[in-house]
Amino acid sequence: MQSHRAVFLNSAATFALHTRTDRDVMLNALPLPHVYGNVIMNGTFMVGATLVMMERFDPAVTLAEIQRRRATVFDGVPTMYAMMLADPSLPRADLSSLRICTVGGQTMPAAKMGEWEERSGVPLLEIWGMTELAGLGTSNCTYMPNIHGSIGFALPSTEARIAAIDDPGITLPDGEPGELMIRGPLVMLGYYGNEAATRATIEPDGWMHTGDIATRDEEGHYYVVDRRKDLILTGGFNVYPAEIERVVAAHPAVAMVAVGSVPDETYGELARAYVVLRPGTAATEAEIIEHCRPHLAAYKRPRSVRFVPGLPKTSTGKVMRRELKTLDD
Repeated sequence: MQSHRAVFLNSAATFALHTRTDRDVMLNALPLPHVYGNVIMNGTFMVGATLVMMERFDPAVTLAEIQRRRATVFDGVPTMYAMMLADPSLPRADLSSLRICTVGGQTMPAAKMGEWEERSGVPLLEIWGMTELAGLGTSNCTYMPNIHGSIGFALPSTEARIAAIDDPGITLPDGEPGELMIRGPLVMLGYYGNEAATRATIEPDGWMHTGDIATRDEEGHYYVVDRRKDLILTGGFNVYPAEIERVVAAHPAVAMVAVGSVPDETYGELARAYVVLRPGTAATEAEIIEHCRPHLAAYKRPRSVRFVPGLPKTSTGKVMRRELKTLDD
């Protein structure tokens, strides 16, 4: 359940951080029933911008529409950018009209962010949000340094902190991973008809659990480590799939990657990388694992690799890690 205040403030704050105005033409292929719809569509009405809606996402069509519509802003999820980077039409695409791009929904490897920025010539701002916040909770902005790997700062009027996983009342020092907590007028009123879930999510003092493991640096930038529920336990060690994905994604033959767990009698769980290769490239399981060696501790490296034609995704383009095991059938 959302308040009108949360819906209004989220759109207003997001457009202010991104300096979106009536001069912007925003191209969007994200579903409007999702919170992206609240922020992008309502924000468009608020500032008098132009919103171009695509019926569905297609990498080649999207690249062509950016050029045809002279789009200044494109909002997407990591898989969209990965697919556009791997599309054969990219070298011919004219992206010169773009001013900024944003990415959210899941963490995006810094290597892929840099690749898109190099090709488009504009900053790719990483954002983070939840349905429970009516949209964004944190964001990088156009008038400050864009830090790859960081989800930026808390939106105006919103507080954020990193809490101890076993005691949400304890705020951890900078650099230590814990649960990202949010407080302020963007926080939902609760889950409709489910008081127990509401009490479990929102503390009596108003701090809301996000379920994301994150850190904060000394300048106040937040960094998502991974979803708490996606954690892989390997021989008593915590392994975060997103950390492995960032490393594997830097391999030149990799278009997309997602990491899931497979059962193991000795270690309990092991990490497995599911890789979509770029068209016209090749790689072996041994090459992908060897690529990880200099960057990951031994217990964090994927123990196996599956090369797949695609990854299971939601309607918003997020990779469904829990469905990765279906690719083993």
